[in-house]
Amino acid sequence: MTTVIHHNPACGTSRNVLAAIRATGTEPVVIEYLSTGWTRPQLLALFAAADLTPKTALRTHKTDAAERGLPDADDDTILDAMIADPVLVNRPIVCTPKGVALCRPSETVLPLLENQPTAPLLKEDGSPLFG
Repeated sequence: MTTVIHHNPACGTSRNVLAAIRATGTEPVVIEYLSTGWTRPQLLALFAAADLTPKTALRTHKTDAAERGLPDADDDTILDAMIADPVLVNRPIVCTPKGVALCRPSETVLPLLENQPTAPLLKEDGSPLFG
């Protein structure tokens, strides 16, 4: 199994996680889900593997999820909204042979990696990525 990151290049956390994966010498499969979208079976499988629910995977920050009543909606309603508007899925979601996780904060990716990053990593503001 290869490493896969469901990635949003406009998201700093997603970019940091991608950099951490690459710093291990691994080139992951990068799925830019805002372009490709989601399917219901795909989301259900990812959520089950990561021990998430649609509600816990819902991105409420910088989206209109609250205005749409999604934080209080049932799972089917949330899934329908995520499929129609992929930005509503929180990111990044990383899949490796060691497991699947929503990697927020960035250091959540570390237990999923076969090897750890070989060099110190910095965030875009120059602060340490981990620690």
